[in-house]
Amino acid sequence: MTQTPTQETVLAALSTVQEPELHKDLVSLGMIHDLQIQGGTVSLTVMLTTPACPLRGRIEKETREAVMAVPGVKTVNLKLDSNVPNDGRMRGLVSAPIRNAIAVASGKGGVGKSTVSVNLAVALAQTGARVGLMDADIYGPNVPTMMGVERMPNPVNEKLTPALAYGVKMMSMGFLVKPGQPLIWRGPMLNSAIRQFLSDVDWGELDYLIIDLPPGTGDAPLSLAQALPLSGVVIVTIPQAVSLEDASRGLEMFRTLEVPILGVIENMRGEFFGSGGGEALAQRYDVPFLGAVPMVSEVRLGGDNGNPVVVADPQSEAAAALKSLAEAVAARISVEALGQDSAPTINIVG
Repeated sequence: MTQTPTQETVLAALSTVQEPELHKDLVSLGMIHDLQIQGGTVSLTVMLTTPACPLRGRIEKETREAVMAVPGVKTVNLKLDSNVPNDGRMRGLVSAPIRNAIAVASGKGGVGKSTVSVNLAVALAQTGARVGLMDADIYGPNVPTMMGVERMPNPVNEKLTPALAYGVKMMSMGFLVKPGQPLIWRGPMLNSAIRQFLSDVDWGELDYLIIDLPPGTGDAPLSLAQALPLSGVVIVTIPQAVSLEDASRGLEMFRTLEVPILGVIENMRGEFFGSGGGEALAQRYDVPFLGAVPMVSEVRLGGDNGNPVVVADPQSEAAAALKSLAEAVAARISVEALGQDSAPTINIVG
């Protein structure tokens, strides 16, 4: 006699499938949606925590295998979708929800922090995420050049409209001052400017807002870190010993401010600066090492030409590294947001 699968047997099978980053099963995490059973056909959607999930292939494979192992199941119609968790920290600062604000910081200038910010934002947008990029490096706003954008659209309804490039909404002081004009501002003015970047810009709904912070641990990054309710921070360094010393100071500053450290990125890895420094820094402070970006000319040329390497040369080693880093950052955000127990929601149709 042929057995007929039931909701109970299917959910029991799905409860054996673990989300690799969160180390909990799909059922308890509420990731099972639109579950339907018609005879021997089971249809369902697995709602991932990010469209940039680095292990989506593994989750799909293990989910399909688990359901097919249920007696009576002949066909599995499986769909993967995503719903980025909202940590709620930006609530009240902007009219539309910004689910997660991620700072990219460094202890010193010249380590490629803006390059990393730009490519992370574009790589996340390429996965289908809704992404904004805020150039908070008030004194050296390089993001417009790196994204190939010279001006913003006209304001609408007394709100600034962010520029759009490569699927990323972007805002920078570089749009608001004349080329080459210096900004001689102290902390309170910086604080006010960044708050206006949030309240007076029509960002719309965003899954991730990438914030390129000023370098160092002085007045500018400290004021900005205190003004913005950050979901987490990524520390960028190069393997050089001096850079590592400064990066450690930046990391300690964010720890003091109780901002979650998402991890360390080692930029410009190669023969000139060496390698392994970023990993050593991450190990010393017991934070994740997210990965390394090789020192190659394609990365520099992409920034100079306003054509980020993840777009200009997507098959290159550097582009692959940056896309992997974007996935790692998204995964860390999911862990930070959903690491605590939460009430699951399972959608069963019929």
